[in-house]
Amino acid sequence: MSAEDQIEDTAAPLIEHLAELRTRVLYALGAFVVAMVICYSVWNPIFNFLTQPICHALAERGQQCGLYLIKLQEGFFVAINISFVGGFALSFPVIGYQLWRFVAPGLYRSEKQAFLPFMLASPAMFFAGAAFAYYIILPMAFTFFLGFQQGGLGDGATNELASIGFQGSVQEYLGLTIKFILAFGICFQLPVLLTLMGKAGLVSSKGLGSVRKYAVVVILIVAAVATPPDVISQVTLFTVVYGLYEIAIQLVARIERVREAKMRAEGTWVDEEDE
Repeated sequence: MSAEDQIEDTAAPLIEHLAELRTRVLYALGAFVVAMVICYSVWNPIFNFLTQPICHALAERGQQCGLYLIKLQEGFFVAINISFVGGFALSFPVIGYQLWRFVAPGLYRSEKQAFLPFMLASPAMFFAGAAFAYYIILPMAFTFFLGFQQGGLGDGATNELASIGFQGSVQEYLGLTIKFILAFGICFQLPVLLTLMGKAGLVSSKGLGSVRKYAVVVILIVAAVATPPDVISQVTLFTVVYGLYEIAIQLVARIERVREAKMRAEGTWVDEEDE
């Protein structure tokens, strides 16, 4: 076989892979567009749901819940932002499925069995982090922010104090809320990522345990960036993420024990002392 024939033989599978990739991308993009249109048609109920934490915090202070359109086009961009983020969340199962269909043919059966649980755990952990941010962190953060109000709020303050009241922008509130939800959703991916890396042999439980002090510093920095200047929110995020880090160490250790037991049964295990 000539060199030109070999090049043509290798080019054919490449073209097939590119065609398959194009098909999967089109399916995923189509699902995203449909989900985005659906979310755009119901953006107002979604926004009302996202405003519940701030409305509850204001109600506790005897204030009405009101957000304002500071710019003329602000309402339209709020609807677009909600439809974009909501469309991605709604279409993520389809996007993940198309990704799996593209990757799965190139994996061995054992690799499929190892990779598929992480594909399912990732959205579940993201949802858990988003729910944690919505139901726990956001109320604490908004309570902290609203505590800087003074005067003119029915609290018996005298006219000698300058009135400081909350008149929130719709777009600014939405951006802050989405930032919290995404930040916590991503942080909750930590055990999934580390466990997957442990499954692939890229990290070990011993190695993760030896860098705990560095992990603490990194988690503290992430907590300071992802949360407002509220000590309670920062400590809460740090505690949760560090707890997830410790859980990841235990999961990696369990994977190592299962791997060692399997290799001992096959007679392929080599102790470090023997090496």
